[in-house]
Amino acid sequence: MAAAAPMRTNWNPSIKHNEMERWICIYPAYINSKRTRQEGRRLPKENCVENPTYIEIRDVLSVSNLQFLMENMKYCREKSSELQFRGRVRVQLRNADGTLFNADFPSRESIMLHIASKIPQLKTRQNKPGGESYHQQSQPQQSASGGGGGGGGKKGKGKRR
Repeated sequence: MAAAAPMRTNWNPSIKHNEMERWICIYPAYINSKRTRQEGRRLPKENCVENPTYIEIRDVLSVSNLQFLMENMKYCREKSSELQFRGRVRVQLRNADGTLFNADFPSRESIMLHIASKIPQLKTRQNKPGGESYHQQSQPQQSASGGGGGGGGKKGKGKRR
């Protein structure tokens, strides 16, 4: 028989570290290199990934030795409510007695750095650059073959005689 999902309750100081309410939250915007600090990015840009999804975060965490939970929540600083921008991951950082759950990850930042370093190595990410470079190569051909007069200004008007 499957285990029941953990019961959500309001937070109070007596909640232990191993209960879901005390797990840390990670939104994809925290490690998105396309975001500014004001838009929710938490790491330096050189450590971030371009447009990560909560599914990619899940894939990285499933390989590492961490307990996590997926939630369908929208980040408060997110302007769009489309499905691709939704989702957050809760990760257990500490045991019930307050000791670290995994000694390799002592803080929230260490988990986010680990996720951001592993996402580019995912197979889904390794296939994407080929498709993007094809799209980028086809764009200049379209603009070069377009007949446009060259110097800007009004088009289609010649000298009137």
